[in-house]
Amino acid sequence: MARETVEVTGTLSASPEAAWAIVSDFAGKWHPAIATIRAEHDAQGSLIRAFTVHGEDTVYRERLTWLSHSDRTLGYRHLQGIRGADAYDARISIQEAESGGSTVRWSAVVAADGPRLRQICEGTRSIFEAGLAALRDLAGTAAAETAVQHPTAPTHDVTIEGEPQLALTVTPTRTGPLCLFLHGIGGARGNWLPQLAAAGAVMRSAALDLRGYGGSALGPKQSTVDDHCDDILRVKETLGAERLVLVGLSFGSWIATSFAMRHPEMLAGLVLSGGCTGMSEAGPEEREAFRTSRQAPLAAGRTPADFAPAVVEVLAGPDAPEAVRSTLLSSMAAIPSTTYADALACFTNPPERFVFSRLTMPVLMMTGEHDRLASPAEIRGVANRILAEAERPDVRYETIGHAGHVCNVEQPEAFNRLLLDFLRRLPR
Repeated sequence: MARETVEVTGTLSASPEAAWAIVSDFAGKWHPAIATIRAEHDAQGSLIRAFTVHGEDTVYRERLTWLSHSDRTLGYRHLQGIRGADAYDARISIQEAESGGSTVRWSAVVAADGPRLRQICEGTRSIFEAGLAALRDLAGTAAAETAVQHPTAPTHDVTIEGEPQLALTVTPTRTGPLCLFLHGIGGARGNWLPQLAAAGAVMRSAALDLRGYGGSALGPKQSTVDDHCDDILRVKETLGAERLVLVGLSFGSWIATSFAMRHPEMLAGLVLSGGCTGMSEAGPEEREAFRTSRQAPLAAGRTPADFAPAVVEVLAGPDAPEAVRSTLLSSMAAIPSTTYADALACFTNPPERFVFSRLTMPVLMMTGEHDRLASPAEIRGVANRILAEAERPDVRYETIGHAGHVCNVEQPEAFNRLLLDFLRRLPR
């Protein structure tokens, strides 16, 4: 089977933001060839555009596979309509041009039998060129984005008795999936309250104190990632949820991904911020160096409260206001030494290397612009690996501006906007 890449590049006088406002509307009727178009969703919740073109009765379908508002990139896969196409994956990216305005790159990788491949590529090039011409006219009139006020849900605390006791903050019961928030090593469930209230207006939501944190107890032995996955199952059963959307930060993202490796069929969606792979891809020496450096203060008799100010300097972005730093300091200082040591040992003893082909659910990945522990380059790279390895990829990646590692605390409005957009299009 022959394969060929088609690429068209054009420049616009309009800003990248104006061009992206048009292109990012995946089911928008902006291309001049389109006669009718409508948005559909498959059983996974992935966005599909079904459209016809002028002069034809054929219905074409394309599925969104990649979206990043911060990078202004969009990817899609052909599902139906192009005769003889065995594979067709396209991508649009918009960047600021050196001389001002914007540069648009539109490409597609096409697989088909020889003669038909040439015809498909020629047609694709014509479609791309017509689209760029339309963008030149439309982008100059794109409307500016307006802020939207999102409703919030009330919350209350719940305790799950057992071994160990687990503490949660939850929103009222709703049908559909449960959105469960998992904090980082230096956090607690309270760090998620702005997200919890916002997400609770879309689906039932809960924020969990991990073992030893806040109102949750440590288990009788050293915690493992399997123990944390079992706790998620307990929460799911207690709250009567059929499926879950896991939202993790850092350590919580690693736990969420570990759960997805074990129970992909239970997840309606996966949101990973400030991390993903954790120590799962680090060698023994790197894991040991990480553990030793962070346990050294404990070995010297200091508590998390003693070294919390130094940790906050690493976690916070350069623009973090004093109120954010105070929140991070309080959550770090409240961690018992035994809990901190337990979490470090768990994190630095991963039982597996992740196989991203097991991720069958939509995935949203985010990280702070100034994250020192999970840089945009690193998390974007992991997101692209998921895109390449997943059988039915549905991946979104975003860099949250003016934020450090705990991006949901530093930029709650930006985090919530991306999270709610993701949650709203998942199947109920």
